[in-house]
Amino acid sequence: MAVVPRGRPAVTRYRIRERFAGATLLECRLETGRTHQIRVHLQHLGHPVLGDPVYGRTRVPEMSRQALHAARLEFVHPQTGEHLAFAAPPADDFVALLARLRRDVRPGGNMGPGRAKPRSREQ
Repeated sequence: MAVVPRGRPAVTRYRIRERFAGATLLECRLETGRTHQIRVHLQHLGHPVLGDPVYGRTRVPEMSRQALHAARLEFVHPQTGEHLAFAAPPADDFVALLARLRRDVRPGGNMGPGRAKPRSREQ
């Protein structure tokens, strides 16, 4: 996957929740559902997901996976039309990573909203 000029439209809205030394906690809301969308968009912006072996390559001692957490998922069931919503707390490894990042010196506080609207295409 990559962001390319003639790719399929994909929109990821994001908001900076917290800044750390060398990392930023984001809240992302997807308007589209492309494969690897968050990972591709953040890599394209020069800020790959921590622990992402494909688009980021930054290892995280606390985690053996990507530093992603789906706090809330909502969708309309394709057969029943029912609106479904699910919420989940972050996993222990994600909480441990945030605790370490918060102990490190951070360059500022929370910032305002942002928006990324690159076009991506499967390769």
